[in-house]
Amino acid sequence: MNEIETKPVEFDLPSQADPSTSCKPSQAWARVPQTPGAAERAELKAEIKALLKARDAVLVAHYYVDAELQDLAEETGGCVSDSLEMARFGRESKQQNLVVAGVRFMGETSKILNPEKRVFMPDLDATCSLDLGCPSDEFNAFCDQHPDRTVVVYANTSAAVKARADWMVTSSIALDIVGHLHAKGEKLIWAPDRHLGQYIQKQTGADMLLWQGSCLVHDEFKAEELKMLKAQHPGSMVLVHPESPADVVALADVVGSTTQLIKATQTSGVNTYIVATDNGILHKMRQFAPGKTLIEAPTSGNSATCKSCAHCPWMAMNGLKNLRDVLRTGFDTGVGEVHVDLALSTQAYRCIDRMLDFAKTHGISGPRGQGRLAQAHKGVGPA
Repeated sequence: MNEIETKPVEFDLPSQADPSTSCKPSQAWARVPQTPGAAERAELKAEIKALLKARDAVLVAHYYVDAELQDLAEETGGCVSDSLEMARFGRESKQQNLVVAGVRFMGETSKILNPEKRVFMPDLDATCSLDLGCPSDEFNAFCDQHPDRTVVVYANTSAAVKARADWMVTSSIALDIVGHLHAKGEKLIWAPDRHLGQYIQKQTGADMLLWQGSCLVHDEFKAEELKMLKAQHPGSMVLVHPESPADVVALADVVGSTTQLIKATQTSGVNTYIVATDNGILHKMRQFAPGKTLIEAPTSGNSATCKSCAHCPWMAMNGLKNLRDVLRTGFDTGVGEVHVDLALSTQAYRCIDRMLDFAKTHGISGPRGQGRLAQAHKGVGPA
C-alpha cells in the first residue's frame, strides 16, 4: 500500500502508577493518504465497486471517514453507522467478506461478531487514542487491584480489553446499563474515556473508578470559544458527543452518540447547529438535513492550539487508494486482514452479547436506537 507521509499524533496515556487519577502525554503516528484527482477518483470508485462484487464483500463505513467512502458503502449495499452497527450489519449481510472503513477496534469488533467471515481494513495501522491509551496488560493489572468491581468498557477498546470486561457499552446505551448496575448496588470500573465516564457517573450516581483516557478529537473542544460562537449565532442548537469535556457538555442542547446527533438535526425545528464531534459526521448530517446550517464547534482559540482540528487522523487514513489496494491484492496476500485469536474473541464476545441481550430484554432499540443519552436535552436530563 502507498505510504507518502506520516505525522506525529499526541494522545493521553494514563500513568502506570495510578491510571485512575493521572495522565501523561504520549505520541503515536498516522499515515497521510494520497489524495487523487477527480478523474482518478472516478476510476478508483468504479474499480472498487467491481472488486466488491468479485470478492463477495460488503463495505461498512463509520460516520467519521471520508465522505466518498461513506457514499460508496451505501451505493454498494453496505452501511454507514457507528462501530457496533457496522459489525452487526456485517453479520446480517449475505456476503462472505467484510471490508471495514474505520479504525482497528472496529475491525476487531466486526471479526468478533463474524468469526466465520474474513474481515479486511484499508489500513490496519488506523488506530484510536482511546484504544492506545488503554493497554490491555496495564488495564488487567488495574482490574486485579479491584476484584470486587464490575468492569464496564466502552466500544473504543481492543479485543484484549473487551475480553477482560463484564460489559461493553456504546454511548447510546451506556446510561441505561450503568444505571441498571448501579440500581443493583454494583461498584464499577469504567474504561477508557474519562469524559464519558464522568458524564455517566454524574447522571446515574454510580460508584465508578475511571480510567483516564480521552479521545484526542473530542478532548479538544473548548468551552469558552464555544460560548463565544454560540453568542454569534443566537437561536442555534449545540450538539455534543459525551466524549467531550464536562464544561463543553454543560453547554449542550443535545448530548448523544453519533447516530443520535444526526437524528437531532432531522427532528428539531432549529436551522443552525453547532456540532461538537468529529467533522466527518457533517456529510451525513447534510444528507439527512439539507438546508440546515452546520458549524463545527471550536477546537482552538484563546485557550488552546488545534491538534486534530476536529477530525481523527486515523479515520483519515482510510482512502480510495488503500481501499482499492486491499480489495485488489489483500484477499490473496492477507495484507489488511483482521485476525483475532479465537480464545480471546470468545471471551470478548461475552461482554458484547451481554449488552445486546440487555437491549433486547429491556425493550431498548439497541446501540443504533435512542437509549437515554439522546434524551439528554438541556433541562431534560435522563431520569
